[in-house]
Amino acid sequence: MSFVIGLLIGLAVGVVSYLLFVATSQEIPNISTPETTSDIETREAEKFGALLQIQDAIHSLSVGVVIVDAKGVVTFRNKLAESVTGVVHSDVLVEEVVEQHLSAALNGETKRQVLDLFGPPRKVFSVSATPLLFGGAVAMIEDITERYLVDAVRTDFVANISHELKTPVGALAVLAEALSQEDDLDIIHRLSEKMVDEAIRVGRTIDDLLELSRIEFGGEAVKDEVDAEAIISESISRVSPLASTHAIKVAMVDFPGALKVVGDRRQLVSAIGNLVENAVKYSDVGSAVEVTARGDGDWVEFTVKDFGLGIPSRDLDRVFERFYRVDRARSRDTGGTGLGLAIVRHVANNHGGEVSVTSIEGEGSTFALKIPKSIVQNQSVMKESA
Repeated sequence: MSFVIGLLIGLAVGVVSYLLFVATSQEIPNISTPETTSDIETREAEKFGALLQIQDAIHSLSVGVVIVDAKGVVTFRNKLAESVTGVVHSDVLVEEVVEQHLSAALNGETKRQVLDLFGPPRKVFSVSATPLLFGGAVAMIEDITERYLVDAVRTDFVANISHELKTPVGALAVLAEALSQEDDLDIIHRLSEKMVDEAIRVGRTIDDLLELSRIEFGGEAVKDEVDAEAIISESISRVSPLASTHAIKVAMVDFPGALKVVGDRRQLVSAIGNLVENAVKYSDVGSAVEVTARGDGDWVEFTVKDFGLGIPSRDLDRVFERFYRVDRARSRDTGGTGLGLAIVRHVANNHGGEVSVTSIEGEGSTFALKIPKSIVQNQSVMKESA
């Protein structure tokens, strides 16, 4: 990635240098063949057209470009540079760094700096300045926010997955060592049960990683007609052991009867199952989780409602990011990789649907997954209305 960016910046610098050279150079007319007025006008028109073409090319770059002459006066600023060097406080900070780097570049230095502006919204810029071959200097402004956030997510992933795998694997080693030195059958049974629990925990972590990988990179979802009630029933069954452990009642409520969707059964069960599991994990002991589905025009909307902790408003926009956790301390207790809601979002995208959440802290959360209805069902509805 850094090689591509370096190549792009180098190309831009070369183009800018050529632009200044063409703008300031004058061709020496051929004395033996005097030029006519028409020849001069044609040549000037071609030169002007080339300048406009190069200018358009610089405007189309995904990097902001600011050019100054040898005296430090700005002679050119492309559209992207104009959009990030304005009157907003954060823009003023970018402008100040650009000016400092251009001043250093006019003295022959090449400068580069990363600006982390906390916002809101948070923005991260890479600002660099380079001397130009024919005098003056050029500054490059690149928005690297997305790349920066991806790196942060990757760092969080390493920390999370290391914990989720190291903890049960370490426990398995300790339990196995204790088991090898034990003769009491009751203790052996207890240790064996704990080893099974830890092995299941490792398996679920790996399953989540494989599931996300399969859904994200496995191509388009298989679109079959699936019964919505069957999807909910299978999803609830999948989470029943966890719900029983926490004495949480998971039930399907207010179901309207026969309801079909077009989708990949396995992916839909995975999505609803992850929503139910998430609701169970963040509910109080003895609480309840309600799951239902309803037809809404051309859509079927699955909803999972809990009466647990709720989600702070500041986190609502981020809960579907992979590895993102609202309450890290609570997440350590509940286990999991933080991939469940990311899987739900990918399933929604694969089906041309959408997923959303509403929540009130201390009262609970409601997740809604909308999936297109069956084509057959749509046609029957149209016939009935006719």
